[in-house]
Parts: sequence; structure tokens; C-alpha cells
Amino acid sequence: MKHSSDLPSFDAIQAVLASNRTGSFSGAADELDLTHGAVSRRVAVVEAWAGTALFERHGRGVRLTIEGQRLVRLFEQALDLIDSGAAEWRENRQPETVRISVLPSFARLWILPNLGKLEGSPPDLRIELELDRRYAPLGEVDVAIRYGRGDWSDGAAMPLFDEVLLPVASPELALILGNEAEPGDILRYPLIHDAYPDAWRIWLAERGHRYRPRPQDRRYPDYDLGLHAAAAGSGVALLRAPYGEVFVQNGSLVPMSSAPVASQLKFHAITERGSQRRAVRTLLERIRWLSADCAVDN
Repeated sequence: MKHSSDLPSFDAIQAVLASNRTGSFSGAADELDLTHGAVSRRVAVVEAWAGTALFERHGRGVRLTIEGQRLVRLFEQALDLIDSGAAEWRENRQPETVRISVLPSFARLWILPNLGKLEGSPPDLRIELELDRRYAPLGEVDVAIRYGRGDWSDGAAMPLFDEVLLPVASPELALILGNEAEPGDILRYPLIHDAYPDAWRIWLAERGHRYRPRPQDRRYPDYDLGLHAAAAGSGVALLRAPYGEVFVQNGSLVPMSSAPVASQLKFHAITERGSQRRAVRTLLERIRWLSADCAVDN
């Protein structure tokens, strides 16, 4: 049989494989939704390319020749190789997971509102949040969002947006205290703290007052819980702008000063030192971009 140099089509190879699976050209025709003649012609194309007969007839069916068995094994191996390569490519196209350890308040006020931007469009990252008030070891997560001065020894710290402090209260209480409330007037009401007690001390010191803890003051483990308490009229909180500004934007809280005080603390994205996988680098770039956008807006 004369050999053809033109590679057979995938449809022709399918006809050979289906004929082998079903044991007949008629069975292959039913499986591929073709006519018997179409299957026979496609098999003939592969035989012309191979230069040898691939099937021999027996009874009402066909079976592979020795050469046909060898060629079908090669076809099956080639298709398995293509399929496994495509599966790997498809898997690599799925969003890569990045695990972040984060305070619940930061997740609610910053991560979740920006989740679409952080994961990409279309998504090429999948962010999994480890909500915790403790500092998760970096070996357990890819990125840890922490609040402080940035002097952690277990990783490299990338500072996020600067914060300024402004006293805020419910619209009703702010109406009583006025837009430029004096510290003495503010101190007539409970001061609301979160887990970091230095904010009021810093703000009052800038106004010439020394803060002393008082029984009437309130403390909440999460920053946004304190803002919710202030919005409910429980006292005066410190807005750490731009963080938490959504409470001002939606009218729940009203600033009572036009002279903010710079905070000594800020959020940082902490990662292990050394090279990072691509997904982590991508996430850090997006966090840096969004953080810079916060600074511009502020």
C-alpha cells in the first residue's frame, strides 16, 4: 500500500479508534453519528497515510492487524499526552489561592469592599481569609495584615496607607458638641476605644490634654464595632481616616474636628523574607496600588 505524507485528520484518527473500540465500522458509525461509508473512507485515509492495512475483516466485524495494533497504541499514547498537557494548562489557568491573616475589622472595612480588585478581573487570584485577632505565623499564611509600627522580626513589612485621627460621633451627639468640639467637651462623654488604646492618648496630647483611663469609657475588640457603638450614640470614637471612612460617607458618624492628628501606627502587609511566588507578588502589587489610591483620596 502506498504511503501518504499528509497527516490524517483528527476525525480520521477518531474513526480508527472508534472502529477498534466497537469492533466494526457499523459500530463506529453509530458512536460517531456517521454513515458506514464515511467511517470506511476515514479509515482508508489513515491506512493510506500509514502505508499499510490497519484492519482485517472477520465475520460481521473488523479487528486490528499487527501494524494496526502498533499504530493505535501510538495514537492513544499521543492523545493521552495531549490530554494531560491540556489538563495541566487548564489547571494553571485557574485562580491561584493566596491565604491572608487579617483582623476581622480590616476584612470587613477594607478587604471585602476591595475583593474584586484584589482578585482581578477576570479573577486570577483566589483570596482566602484567616480571620484572627492574634498574629498568625507566616508559615501558615502567605500574607499577614498587621497593625503597628512595622517592626516585626519574622518577616518583611510593606506599609499601607497613613492614618489620621478625627473624633466622630452620631449625628445627634455631634449636633450637641459642634463641628470643632473642644477636648474638654468631648471628655464629658464616654470615649470609645478599640484594641489599640494609644489613639485617644495621641489625639488628646496634641490638644494639650493627658488621657487617663476612666470607668465610663468603652473598649471593643474590633475597630468597626467601636464605630458602630459610636453611631448608636454610646460615646465618641476616633476615626482612623481613610480607614473606616465609610461610616462618615453613609452619614452614620460625623467628624467633630477639621484638624486631624497623624497616627503613629498603620497597617502593614507582612510576608516571609526572600522570593515570593507569582500570586503573592501580584496580590502585594494590588494592595500597594489600592493603598496609594486611599492616600490620594484622603
